[in-house]
Amino acid sequence: MRTRFLAVFGVVLSTLLLSAPVSRAAEPKATQSTQADVYKVAVDRGVSMADAAESMRLRANALNLQLVAELPLSKQVEAVTGQPQRTITIFQFCDAVTAKELIDVNLDFAVFMPCRIALIEDASGQGWLVMMDVNVDAIAQEMRVPQVLKDRINAVRNSLLEIMQAGAKGEL
Repeated sequence: MRTRFLAVFGVVLSTLLLSAPVSRAAEPKATQSTQADVYKVAVDRGVSMADAAESMRLRANALNLQLVAELPLSKQVEAVTGQPQRTITIFQFCDAVTAKELIDVNLDFAVFMPCRIALIEDASGQGWLVMMDVNVDAIAQEMRVPQVLKDRINAVRNSLLEIMQAGAKGEL
């Protein structure tokens, strides 16, 4: 039970997603469990992968979310294999104050931070922004997260959604 809870909560904190309705990509969601699944947004065809990434960086900055890491996985694979790769980049965003307050509630929360958005180019060249989609309210209630902190988690989730939408559209 604790392992499942931590896995689900990890998804919650690593994404802090989807408290507001947002249109979903036409492709079906890939279910991870009964409480968590994948949320994907297609990058508009006229938006390059580089422009999507830059739009996400700029929107995060405008929303006061820190980009604490950017992992260019495809470039690392290219360096090891010598073979060109489709884009796979993991962006990690953080609201340090909210993260610290969650850790104050329970140290276990630390292993699930920061929030992640993956920018992935599929085999057909279509770009996708991918995050986990979970029920934060249920987990926050189980861990007895105060309402004020729960509201801040939802604000971060909404910001992450906005970052994804900006990236998908190439908006600055």
